[in-house]
Parts: sequence; structure tokens; C-alpha cells
Amino acid sequence: MARIYPLFSSSKGNSTFIGTEKGGILIDCGASYKRLSTALSINNIPISAVQAVFITHEHSDHVSGLKMLTKKTGIPVYGQKRTLQRLCDNDKISPESPVIDMSNTAINCAGSEVVCFNTPHDTIQSCGYRIRTEDDKLCAVCTDLGHITEEVDKALTGCRLVLLEANYDDLMLRTGPYPLYLKERILSPNGHLSNDDCGAQVRKLIESGTSYIILGHLSQDNNKPYIADKTVEKCLTGMERGKDYMLGVAPVETMGGAVIF
Repeated sequence: MARIYPLFSSSKGNSTFIGTEKGGILIDCGASYKRLSTALSINNIPISAVQAVFITHEHSDHVSGLKMLTKKTGIPVYGQKRTLQRLCDNDKISPESPVIDMSNTAINCAGSEVVCFNTPHDTIQSCGYRIRTEDDKLCAVCTDLGHITEEVDKALTGCRLVLLEANYDDLMLRTGPYPLYLKERILSPNGHLSNDDCGAQVRKLIESGTSYIILGHLSQDNNKPYIADKTVEKCLTGMERGKDYMLGVAPVETMGGAVIF
């Protein structure tokens, strides 16, 4: 039965496991090997169950633990060509691990089929992942994007579960302490997705059949879980929570628990 474990989710660290205690894949590795191992253990998943890691982009909150993970396990690292090249150039991947460009290619791993799709973000290359699990369930992990493109919309549509970025509350960001250049970066089309823009996309997804929504990559400075939750829920007027859809917020760091979809 398909399970997703949001292990770490914030502007300071991101990693998601999809699978079971017998095997699965990791999306990003933005926490140390020790913290990752502990997070998996809390969920009764041995580190040996991680059969591959798929990287969305090279920002530190998505790859800070990658070097040690690959050194300890030698598991393959998948991603887009320029992202992988940048990581190798910066010594972020151990030579023990194979590095595999999956651009325009479906990868079969741990019983799942994984494809990537481009996301608009201020990095050399950035992507999200759409996964078809062994029991034929579709899910997607999509964070770090300034706006919803046609490619993103197409990749998310039809998924039973979507982990989607709700990075910031617009008022908190605009009136907060960040310097102007950083606010402009976050607000840009290649920055991050606001609660409101997330909510608009969530409505489209539910109307097209998505049942489970996880809000992820919340800023710890410009957002709060209850604000993101209520903002997205407000966009879903006319739909009944718990009946038409399930909505939750990914924890900054797991205390245990998965979403079965």
C-alpha cells in the first residue's frame, strides 16, 4: 500500500520518503545523515530501505546531507543533468554512488516509476517528481517554484496525492524583516509559491480528482502551519474537508507518521 513520509519540510531542510519499510525512494536529502537515519527510524524504516535519492535542485536545504548519505550507502543519485553536474563539481556526491541523468526519462526504482518535470526556480535547474507506485497510485512532490506553469499543472493533474509548496503568507512576507532584495526574490516568478497561489492550484487539482494534499516547504519566518492551512481551505469553498479532500501540513521534522493513499 502506497505511503508517503514527509521527513523534513521547511526552508531549512527537505526530504520525503515514498515507500515502505521494505523499500522506497527519497526525494531530496536536506538533513544530515544522522538526522535522516533518526527520522526514518522513528517511522520504523531502516536506512537500507532507501534504494535511491532523487534531487530536485542544488540548494543546500535539499542536498546538505547528500554527501554523507552517498558515502555511507553508495545508493544511486538521480536528477537533471545540470543539477547533477553542479553537485559533482561542488563535491556534494560521494564517488561511491552512481549519478544518473533522468531528464526526459522514466526511472523504475523500488517498484515505482519516477519521472521529473521542470519547475521555475532561481537555480541552475529545478524539478518536481511524479511517482507511480507499485500498487498503481500516482503522487507528486512539487516545491520551490515561483508560479504554476503548464508543465507543472499537467504533471500534478491526475495524481491521487500531491505534496505542494505553500511557502509564504503574502502579508507576513511583505511586512516582515527580510531585506527588499530577498522579498523580491521570493515573490518573483522564479521564487516560491504563496499560500494563495497554492490554494488556487489545490482547488484545480481536487476538481480533477486529487484526494490528498500535503502543504510543504513552509517558510519558518514568513508563514505558519495554521495560516497556510486556513488560507488553502478558504480557497476550497463548496468542498467538504474530510469528504471531498484530505488536507495536511508537512512537519518541519517528522515525529512519526505517514499518509497512506
